[in-house]
Amino acid sequence: MQITSQQTEKVLKGKQTFSQFGFSMMVTRMRTLYDKDPSQNTITSCTAEINTFLTKFTRIMADDFAIIQGL
Repeated sequence: MQITSQQTEKVLKGKQTFSQFGFSMMVTRMRTLYDKDPSQNTITSCTAEINTFLTKFTRIMADDFAIIQGL
């Protein structure tokens, strides 16, 4: 379960809501970072963090991963 930098950028620019509260909080923090610095470095860092989260919580992230895949 991995996402690309392009998918990360869509998440950061989007207004999607996610079912997992912890993931939603993380994405909200990342959107703030992205608003301040929309560079490729920020996107790369956020992609790595999201992928780490998805790997760690694969079982509970299936619905939210499906949302991301549909972007």
